[in-house]
Amino acid sequence: MPKVICPWGLISDFVTDAFAGYGVPKEDAKICTDVLLESDKRGIESHGCNRFKPIYIDRIVAGIQNPVTNFEILKETPCTAVVDGHDGMGQVIGVKAMQMAIDKAKKYGLGMVAVRNSCHYGIAGYYATMATQQGCIGMTGTNARPSVAPTFGVEGMFGTNPFTIGIPTDEKFDFIFDCATSITQNGKIEYYARIGEDVHPGTIIGLDGEPIEGDAGVALKKIRQGEAALTALGGIGESLGGYKGYGFAMVVELLSAALQDGNYGKALDGKDANGKIMPYHLGHFFIAIDTEHFLGEELTRKKAGEIIRTVRASKKAPGCERIYTAGEKEYEIWKQRENSGVPINEAVQKEINEVRDKLGLGYVFPWEDNYVPAKDEEPASSSIENK
Repeated sequence: MPKVICPWGLISDFVTDAFAGYGVPKEDAKICTDVLLESDKRGIESHGCNRFKPIYIDRIVAGIQNPVTNFEILKETPCTAVVDGHDGMGQVIGVKAMQMAIDKAKKYGLGMVAVRNSCHYGIAGYYATMATQQGCIGMTGTNARPSVAPTFGVEGMFGTNPFTIGIPTDEKFDFIFDCATSITQNGKIEYYARIGEDVHPGTIIGLDGEPIEGDAGVALKKIRQGEAALTALGGIGESLGGYKGYGFAMVVELLSAALQDGNYGKALDGKDANGKIMPYHLGHFFIAIDTEHFLGEELTRKKAGEIIRTVRASKKAPGCERIYTAGEKEYEIWKQRENSGVPINEAVQKEINEVRDKLGLGYVFPWEDNYVPAKDEEPASSSIENK
C-alpha cells in the first residue's frame, strides 16, 4: 500500500497533543514534536513518525521513560556542565543541553555539556543545526543500546553511536554531517521490516562471522536476541577500514559516558539482570564553538561555502551528474516536501489511529474516508533551511 501524505500542520498538532496526552508538558511536547518531525522533513524517515509510538509513547506507557523531564545540573563551570536527565524526554534534554553549550560558547568561545540518564533524543543533526543557526560549529553524539560489533567481534557491544558535526555556511543550508558510526542503524532495519525490504548485504554479522541477509524482521529479531550484530563503518574485518568505524564508535561511547560517569555497553540494553525492561540511561555530549571568537561568523560562512562549492565542482565520475555535500540532499528533500507534508506508511497510520483513539482526540487523517483537507494551512518551516 502506498504512503499517504499528511499535512505538516495536522501531523504536528496531533503529535503534540498526543505527547501531552501521555503526560508530557505542553511546551516540552512541542519540542519533542519539532525534533521528531524535523527528521521527516529531512527525509530521515527511520527517525520520524515511524518511531513516534514504539520508541516514545510505548516507553512512557511502560514506565521506562518519564514524560516530565527533570533537567538537573550536577556540575557547571563557565565552559562546561554535567547534566542528569533522570530518564526524561531525550529531545527536551537535548535541546536544553545544546542551548546551554551554545550560550557558553557565545560568552567564552567554547561550551560543552555532558549528559547522563537520558533517552533517545531523535536525529543528532537537529542539535548541530541549532548551533550553526546561531553562528557556531556544533558537535554532538550519543551512545545507544548495544547492537554493533567491534572489528573481529560478532557480539553487539556498543550502539550505532552517531558522531554529528555542523558548520555554518553561506549556502541556503549549513554543512550538517549526521550519520551513525555503523553502516546502518537499528531504525533503518526497523523501517525495512515495516516496508518489507530485505537487509542490505554486509550490514549485519552473525555469530558465525558470516553476513546476515534476507528478511529485515528476522534480522532485527536476531540482533535483539544477541544472535547477530550490526557492523561498523567499513564492514566486516579490516580490509575496507572497519576498524575506523569501530574507532569512531568508541570515541562516541567514551564521550557519552566517561565525562559524566554514565552507563555504557551492555548496561544500555534496557533490561535488568532478570530480563525485565528498565530505562535505557543513555548518555550524550554537546559541543559548541562560536565562530565570532575566531575571525567572525560572516567570514566563516563565506569560506566554508567556498570550500564545499569547490568540492562539488570537482570532476565527476562517469555516469554521475552531481557531487553532494552534507546537508544538501536533506535540504532538497525538504523543499520537495515543504508544501505537501510527511509521507506515512500503512503500519504507522495504524499506530497513529491507535494513539488517537486511545486518547479520544478528534483528529481525522488523509488515509480515512471522512478526511476533509484544511483550508489556508500555515506554511511549514524547517530548521534545515538557513533563515
